[in-house]
Amino acid sequence: MDNRHDLELILRSRIPIIVIQSHEEHRILHLLGTIGEKFNKPLFKWSVTEGFQFARFDIDGDTQHNEPKEVLEHIKAERQAGIYVLLDFHHYINDPVHIRLVKDIALDHSKVARYVVLLSYKLDLPPELRHFSADFELALPSEKELNSLVHEVAKEWASESKGERVKADPEATRLLIRNLAGLTHSDAKRLVRNAIYYDGAITHSDLSDVMEAKYKLLSGKQTLAFEHETSQFSQVGGLKNLKRWLEDRRQIVMGKKGNANLDMPKGILLLGVQGCGKSLAARAVAGVFAAPLLRLDMGALFNKYYGESERNIREALKIADTMAPCVLWIDEVEKGLSAEDDDGPSRRIFATMLTWMAEKDTAVFIVATANDMSLLPPEFVRKGRFDEIFFVDLPDADTRGIILKIHMSNRSLNPREFDVQKLVHASDGFSGAELEQAVVSALYRAHARDELVSTDHILTEIERTQPLSVVMAEHVDTLRAWAADRTVPAH
Repeated sequence: MDNRHDLELILRSRIPIIVIQSHEEHRILHLLGTIGEKFNKPLFKWSVTEGFQFARFDIDGDTQHNEPKEVLEHIKAERQAGIYVLLDFHHYINDPVHIRLVKDIALDHSKVARYVVLLSYKLDLPPELRHFSADFELALPSEKELNSLVHEVAKEWASESKGERVKADPEATRLLIRNLAGLTHSDAKRLVRNAIYYDGAITHSDLSDVMEAKYKLLSGKQTLAFEHETSQFSQVGGLKNLKRWLEDRRQIVMGKKGNANLDMPKGILLLGVQGCGKSLAARAVAGVFAAPLLRLDMGALFNKYYGESERNIREALKIADTMAPCVLWIDEVEKGLSAEDDDGPSRRIFATMLTWMAEKDTAVFIVATANDMSLLPPEFVRKGRFDEIFFVDLPDADTRGIILKIHMSNRSLNPREFDVQKLVHASDGFSGAELEQAVVSALYRAHARDELVSTDHILTEIERTQPLSVVMAEHVDTLRAWAADRTVPAH
């Protein structure tokens, strides 16, 4: 998008009111000044602190008309064509007198070409003025512009460091530029400065900090959480088929290896028995793709006021698009997209999400997890919504051994000092979460008795536990029967 071309087009169309919602005042004033010179129209600006004055930064004009009503009356009486920028006028625009004055200026535009530019971080124009207005959105920096910005900041640092050059890892620099997409010029520059000025280098260690800072700039609500901790599949037992499937798509998602014949992967749906590692797998997907992980809280989307729930999901999905490439984890998706809700907020949220999934062209890889497919609308699980549906079953004997060793090692226990095969044999039907809890409980029991934890401690905890596969055997059997011919085994 060409900012100057688009703004010039609005002026040529003789639209008297231009609404610009942006934090980048200086860039927009500079752009308007350049266009004003081309069209031979002087540029003026007003703010409640500085009053009405020329907007040229190299000219000190006399400030006057500090009050909103005064400046609008002045513009209305002015017989000179020009561009009049009103800063932060969202505080005053809904006053009936101000609405009428702006409308008078707009109605008189054919006689005197006065353009009123309302520049604020956010502004809802009254309906009386909407007919006379056009919205202008400052385009976000392109990849080429972001690349120039990084080199510009690197030169600044080198100049301040007496010629010492920035130590930049080429791959880290490429990923940094990619991760800055979706930010304004000023925000992107701020994050690049933070990365370079910290240690005079651009390394892979900077990337997670940049993405977290980017998320904080974009998000103001709690519906979408930035997950700091991602995992690697070395921390996940089993799931061989899922690991292989993800590895085949890793380079495409990471942008390392493109192919015109390959579509960007959409995502996966993980169905499985509770406690079998679906959440851990979702975190591991982000680790495999070296991408930030965003967790969508379906419960936090809902609001008692009509329309707010839909607005929450739209804002969350917009942030995900801007954070791309990223992994969007929708945990227990069935709780927010129930097929039983015929005309409530769940159905409207569902419609919004389906539209986004069908139309999205960003590198947002979806990982949705579910425990009960019967609650999900059939439109959500049909082929094409996701690239694949994986079923995460209870771990088999070999996988249980791997899981036990992982949890032992995570707690500074040496698996070689335990009879892992004995524990595997005793834990048939256990989920990964239940195996972890057996190790944790054994540690507590041994600590309480001032003993070193042993195989017997863990075995005792296993024998004391009734696994979910027994407590809810009917549910687990039904889930397995449904998945048998409809999903791909993750193990």
